[in-house]
Amino acid sequence: MKQFFVFALFALFVGFFAGVLQISEAIAQEPSAQVNQTKSPTNSDKKAFVLLELYTSEGCPTCPPADANLAFLEKEQPFVQAEIITLALHVDYWNSLSWKDQYSSPMFSRRQQIYSQALKIDSNYTPQMIVDGQTQFIGNNMAKAHKVILEAAKTQKAAIEIAAVAADKYKIKISEIPAHGAATVFLAITEDNLTSSLKNEENSSKKPEHISVVRELKSLVFLTAEQKNFEIETILQIQSAWKKENLKLVVFVQENFSRKVLGVSRIKL
Repeated sequence: MKQFFVFALFALFVGFFAGVLQISEAIAQEPSAQVNQTKSPTNSDKKAFVLLELYTSEGCPTCPPADANLAFLEKEQPFVQAEIITLALHVDYWNSLSWKDQYSSPMFSRRQQIYSQALKIDSNYTPQMIVDGQTQFIGNNMAKAHKVILEAAKTQKAAIEIAAVAADKYKIKISEIPAHGAATVFLAITEDNLTSSLKNEENSSKKPEHISVVRELKSLVFLTAEQKNFEIETILQIQSAWKKENLKLVVFVQENFSRKVLGVSRIKL
């Protein structure tokens, strides 16, 4: 009788343990679609880098929500599939004789005009977001931003490595550039945590959040259609008014005609 009791207890334990294993296996085999996809991801080599440009101005009354959208996407990085690299380019056509957006540049307005021609848009407008140089939409439309970014993350891009080799000197290595036409390698220096220059303007009470403001944008080199790999060293010209702890260096390759972004990467300075 005692032996029977011990055997029954042992059988009960085995059955319980087998049930636990079955539950564990079932959890492990749950479809990935049930996993939370909205949490902020960590850096991973498997993530696709996507370039998001926002054309904005402190004088634009509808731009603060778009500035906030850009800041959210930059800081929260809400997609496990994509690492979003942001550029905020302040255009100059909102400036007046009595007031000027201190972060604006006619170069950025001209860059936006080139996009208007390539993407067949009637005229420049703000706030405008452009993803990977191919898709544009109103910057206040976060749902559209989500959809376009996730789609862009599926596109194959070049690998770009950026490394400091000396004080303000960086080595840039670009490899495996997808098939392309004539292209340009661009370098941008961006700054975060900038204060508003608004005084007695319509947006002065809204205090736009300035993230990834482009301080400098220049072309490094032109690439022919045959070039798939490229290396260069460049020295950055950091202005005394810029706070280095808030600066990032962004490098991207872009087709000249289609404006398609072939690769992008960044590093904190």
